[in-house]
Amino acid sequence: MLEAIQLSKNYGAHEALIDLNLQVHQGEVFCLLGANGAGKTTTINLFMNFIQPDSGLIKVNDVALHAQPRTAQAHLAYIPENLNLYGNLTGIENLQFFTGLNGNKPDHAFAASLLESVGLQTAAFNKRVAQYSKGMRQKVGIAIAKAKKADNLLLDEPTSGLDPQASNEFSNLLNHMRENGTAILMTTHDLFRAMEVGTHIGIMKAGKLVHVLESTEITLSELEHLYLETMKPQLHVAHSH
Repeated sequence: MLEAIQLSKNYGAHEALIDLNLQVHQGEVFCLLGANGAGKTTTINLFMNFIQPDSGLIKVNDVALHAQPRTAQAHLAYIPENLNLYGNLTGIENLQFFTGLNGNKPDHAFAASLLESVGLQTAAFNKRVAQYSKGMRQKVGIAIAKAKKADNLLLDEPTSGLDPQASNEFSNLLNHMRENGTAILMTTHDLFRAMEVGTHIGIMKAGKLVHVLESTEITLSELEHLYLETMKPQLHVAHSH
């Protein structure tokens, strides 16, 4: 379970995140929507402990992140928008290397079974990752998360730059992980994907989480309307009497 309590982050005079409260329970996918600069990536970076909050608290499986970072982060996996894998290593070698950082390097057969489970073509297992498409790299990222047995997954713009087929395959993978009890927090600009994979959808603006909805209680066109209305600049009109 992922939890943010009254979470705030400033960069000088700029309020990047203001009193964020959210919870993502087991088997839920919380999709954060918002324009660039709304605070989505700041939220992910705070959960990853890349940056420190000015106030508030993050909990991972009820463990306070800043009090016990190692314990909390053992339950977290992260896939950034552009996953930094080693281009000169194969898919299997990347999986073994990144999983081995946690002290439990999988053997070749187990690594292959993990890559197979995320739908990577067998022919790609022993190819250098430099030849992979973004969609293939994302699958290796999911396989690394599965190998880590992390029950919480953070994703930053995971489907940007994916073609529709790769995006659909990625959605299916996330649905499978959600059904297996993973708590997933992801940022996205893709309203369609948010509706397809999200159990909950949050809309952020200027550092604030302004709407939280269950995806079952809204249609895609209603979400689009709400999103566009929310993104409109605040107009301060002087009323003349």
